[in-house]
Amino acid sequence: MPLVFEELKEKVFSSRFLGEDQRRLMEDGFLLLKHIEDKRLDHISDYSFLVAPFAKAYEGFLKDVFLNLGVIGEDEYFSDHFRVGKVLNPNLYKRRFSVYSRLANLGEEGKQLADQLWQAWKKGRNLIFHYFPHNLNKLSFGEAKERIKQIMKAMIAASLLLDKKREGQDN
Repeated sequence: MPLVFEELKEKVFSSRFLGEDQRRLMEDGFLLLKHIEDKRLDHISDYSFLVAPFAKAYEGFLKDVFLNLGVIGEDEYFSDHFRVGKVLNPNLYKRRFSVYSRLANLGEEGKQLADQLWQAWKKGRNLIFHYFPHNLNKLSFGEAKERIKQIMKAMIAASLLLDKKREGQDN
């Protein structure tokens, strides 16, 4: 695995906000990446499947982050109807359920984080796991790796903000 992935993996895995199930999903993703690289499988038409374990881990991670930041309650956290994409969508900023607006209300860092989390969600999940007849959004191997990096960087940023907020509460 390239050094960049190892560094990002180390930072994400050191987050106390990454759950064991999320960690296992990401380990599965790293195994898939390594297998594709080792076998030099360059004939696959769409590598979106490589992003799937990371996107699923990201969804669980975001729910944990939102709960820890206090921008959602336990009822939302455990609900089968809670949709990360809906509450993180900046186009729904003015809706009462908007987590995007709650993050943005934390200050400039919160706004930047909300944007980063949304972009990683949109590009790392929504655009590749939905079928659009006019645009399949198929990913090359390199594009899949970039989406995975984007997800991990968003997870690291969220962890840093959470740690910072917790330090502020401890003082």
